[in-house]
Formats: sequence, C-alpha cells, structure tokens
Amino acid sequence: MPETSFTVKKEELKIIMERVFDAPRELVWKIITDPKLIPQWWGPARFETVVDKMDFQVGGQWRFVHKGSGQEFAFHGVYKKIEQPSLIADTFNFEGVPEGHEMVETMVLEDLGNGKTKAIETSVFQNIQDLEGMAGSGMENGAVETWERLAKLVKKINNSL
Repeated sequence: MPETSFTVKKEELKIIMERVFDAPRELVWKIITDPKLIPQWWGPARFETVVDKMDFQVGGQWRFVHKGSGQEFAFHGVYKKIEQPSLIADTFNFEGVPEGHEMVETMVLEDLGNGKTKAIETSVFQNIQDLEGMAGSGMENGAVETWERLAKLVKKINNSL
C-alpha cells in the first residue's frame, strides 16, 4: 500500500499529493533539487529519466525526458518561486499535448522534527478539462510511483549518512 496520498479536488481545479519522508527537510530538499539524483527517482521506473535542462533559479527553465520501450515523453516548465529548503513552485507542461495546458505545481516541505519531512505538492489546473485529462491519463499511478521511488532513495541516502 503506497504511503503517498493523491487527492483530486475538481471544484478547486487541484490535485494534492502528500507524503511523510523519513529524513530531515534539508536532505529531502537536496535530493529533489540535485539534477544528478533526479534520474534515480523522477517518473515511473520503466523509463530512463534524462535531465535535459535544469536551471534551478527563479525564472530558470527545466526539461526532463522519459525514454524507454521505443517511446519518449518530455516535460518542461519554468521555476516561479524558490524558498530553500521549504518551497518550490514551477510551471509544468507535458509536451505530448498542445500548448496552453500548463499547470502550476507548488511543493512545500514541512519540517516535522525527529528527522521527518512532510511534502505537500499542489498542482493547479487552468480548467476542469485539463484536470480531468491529466487525472485520466494515468497521472496518479505515475506520480505515486515517483514518490515511492523518491522515498526509497531518501531512505537509502539518509541511512548512508
């Protein structure tokens, strides 16, 4: 049973994911912002993730590509707000759909003390069609698997310290 919650709030045009990681906030922050570590957790395991671009600063662009089974899927956006080690907000675009279907993601990392961090990611959509399209595309399975992989990497790195 995954420990990641995935909640669709249609009336608010939001999808909210939450999970508690067994590591200090600073370590979780480092793992989610290190382009060398992102391929180890971002996206479903059946794909290789390539960090094509990651200019981690406000206004900087990011682009990640999934490759596997003869397929390639790309995602990109722009960092809108960064408050180390607690908040990242960016735009998110899936290159498989026409432009104009951008969502805004905000991840908040809460220090729970005792070496635990709660991550809350809120994805805000422009309209109900975009939300339903993304939710119906298998986003939940991919997103939950991504956070499960992140939790394993966080645990592995935290245990090696």
